[in-house]
Amino acid sequence: MPFKISDVVAAGTLARQAQPTIPVPGGLVIRPWSPDDAPAVYEAFQDPLIQRWHARDAESVDETQGWIDGWRRAWSEEKDAYWAIADAATDELVGRIALRLIVLADGQAEVAYWTMPSARGRGIAPRALTALSDWAFDEVGLHRLELTHSTANEASCRVALKTGFEPEGTKRSAVLHADGWHDMHLHGLVRGDEPTTP
Repeated sequence: MPFKISDVVAAGTLARQAQPTIPVPGGLVIRPWSPDDAPAVYEAFQDPLIQRWHARDAESVDETQGWIDGWRRAWSEEKDAYWAIADAATDELVGRIALRLIVLADGQAEVAYWTMPSARGRGIAPRALTALSDWAFDEVGLHRLELTHSTANEASCRVALKTGFEPEGTKRSAVLHADGWHDMHLHGLVRGDEPTTP
């Protein structure tokens, strides 16, 4: 029996092209991961704030190299897409941003991000998130992006609000962190929403 509704984005839309490098205002780029990024990722995961909001620890550079290998492979599977946020001039890693839980047929994905401790307070996450959202809507054709964060993670909430991700509710006891179950704020951005400039 045929579906009455066509896929929002056709399967293969991502896999048929190379993962792009996306310019970000203020001298940054969102670029595919490089094996050379493994030491910086290991360093990032020694940070207490990154440790607080993530379920896994990095015990060695070899381990983070394995993560990067997986992030690079994910593009062709079209379920997740991971990028490094880097200084355009020096290529120094300043963060990570991703589209997770991609469902092309429904035109939806979830965004996730972190920044290196040395890069915080410079508006990097909002600028990168706006650039990625614009690309996801304008170049890929996604319809909706979601962003979730622990209700205790006020910094992530500020990024969501700065970039136009509307608060849509609270998912009770939704994610298990090291200190127990956390309620999660849900934010959404829909294609055609009024753009914001972080």
